Amino acid sequence: MPEPLLEASGIEAFYGAAQALFGVSLRVGEGEALALIGRNGMGKTTTIRAILGLTPPAAGSVRFRGQALAGLAPHRIARLGLGLVPEGRQVFPTLTVAENLIATARPGPWTVARVSTLFPRLAERARQPARTLSGGEQQMLAIGRALMTNPALLILDEATEGLAPLVRDEIWAVLARLKAEGLAILVVDKDVRALSALADRFTVLEKGRVAWEGEGRALLADPQRLHALLGV
Repeated sequence: MPEPLLEASGIEAFYGAAQALFGVSLRVGEGEALALIGRNGMGKTTTIRAILGLTPPAAGSVRFRGQALAGLAPHRIARLGLGLVPEGRQVFPTLTVAENLIATARPGPWTVARVSTLFPRLAERARQPARTLSGGEQQMLAIGRALMTNPALLILDEATEGLAPLVRDEIWAVLARLKAEGLAILVVDKDVRALSALADRFTVLEKGRVAWEGEGRALLADPQRLHALLGV
């Protein structure tokens, strides 16, 4: 197994008095892709928020490249090399495509030109306000914006939710390309078959707990378990 880039151990998280995570642990190695899956409301987004310090863990630990993240502000955690593509895209609607890309840019190999090569449609729409883009184009922009932070780990919450099939295929192809280039990826999505082609391992959450861990092909080969965990 690759050396841990991100390692979360025994995370517990609360929203007020309601506990959302119960001892969640996961790890992502250098250059590895991990799929974080589960039914709606099982704790996937909360796990991501805990990793990034947006919902600070009440217990447990998160380490990135060996550094403990406890107590760090979210923007400081991001600067360590974690790039987020949030659920719902959350692009800056009044800024142009180009302005969205440079808004959070940090020095490194990812530039506007390189993102435009990855997503040619963004180059074509560089001067358009982000609110005028289609949902698929906004997702491309959200991924491009995260890459412009030059992360060591790309985190995607609902990578292809609500997108047309052809756009979903394009997003999966881009993620496969990024992984082949050595970028580590933590991805949440509902498409188990697409995830199994990308991810080295799966972590399945159920009611805020890790219910299963292993390779995607093992999960696909067990329809009874797949239905029990995901309802598919």
